[in-house]
Amino acid sequence: MAKTYKEYTEADKKPVEKNFRAKKILECGIGPEEYNRISTYDTAKEIWEALKIAHEGTTQVKQYKIVMLTIEYELFKMSDDESIQYMHTRFASIINKLHSLGETIPRNKLVRKILSILPRYWESKVNVITESKDI
Repeated sequence: MAKTYKEYTEADKKPVEKNFRAKKILECGIGPEEYNRISTYDTAKEIWEALKIAHEGTTQVKQYKIVMLTIEYELFKMSDDESIQYMHTRFASIINKLHSLGETIPRNKLVRKILSILPRYWESKVNVITESKDI
């Protein structure tokens, strides 16, 4: 049987207040479309789980995204007519997406990958960098 507000003790009020605050924070941080998706949930935990699945997907979806991005990373190439800035932007996009899914690639591995995909006319610069042993 539900209690009236007057029957609540201090110990009863704390979790209710924390849940209320957490719900408000979550609701203020989303747009109208997402609000419609979560407006029927009673607890902050339910809202969080619904948003997590909506944006991240299930564990299987997350693993699939990681596999696809890893393949994209491994097959990444720089075309001859592409600027270094544009190539780096495309590369960083893949790395950032992997990072957001919890997959991190060590910095030295990233540097080696970039050096290995540069076109032939970058060969002299790549040689200088690799000989410096500071990768």
